[in-house]
Amino acid sequence: MEDKTMECGLLLEAARAQQTLAQTVLEKLTAHLCALDDVVREEISRTLVDELQVLGNDSRRAAEALRVLGRSVNLRVALWSVGITTLCAAIPLIAGWWLLPSRSEVAALRAKRDELAASVARLEQRGARIELRRCGGGDRLCVRVDRKAPVYGEAGDYFVVKGY
Repeated sequence: MEDKTMECGLLLEAARAQQTLAQTVLEKLTAHLCALDDVVREEISRTLVDELQVLGNDSRRAAEALRVLGRSVNLRVALWSVGITTLCAAIPLIAGWWLLPSRSEVAALRAKRDELAASVARLEQRGARIELRRCGGGDRLCVRVDRKAPVYGEAGDYFVVKGY
């Protein structure tokens, strides 16, 4: 029995040694795990900071590119606006120049109008109140005559105009 007791003692001592060894290894593993956790956290933090810096730089470049594009678009819109405004102003001016009479033509027309107005005034002073119309299917020129007045001419084909 002594052998068994000794054997049990040796086994107990071996188990304690193994337990102590396992506990030491477990403590070292825990310390190593904490150190590894710190390293991983630091690496993640550093990687995140690097990526955020890259993202920030890319964002600044994109914002600058958008500002340049915005200026370019504004310039194009301004040029189109000026071009369309010029075209819209030029069309009526060209149409007016082409369709309306020139100053010399207007002056000639005014002179002609004044001459005709003077002729009408002279005729009215002399009593000219002739009423002319277009008559019949051939659109012939007709005049209103005074049927009570005597007729003249060898064939009696001249009549007095109404109002004289």
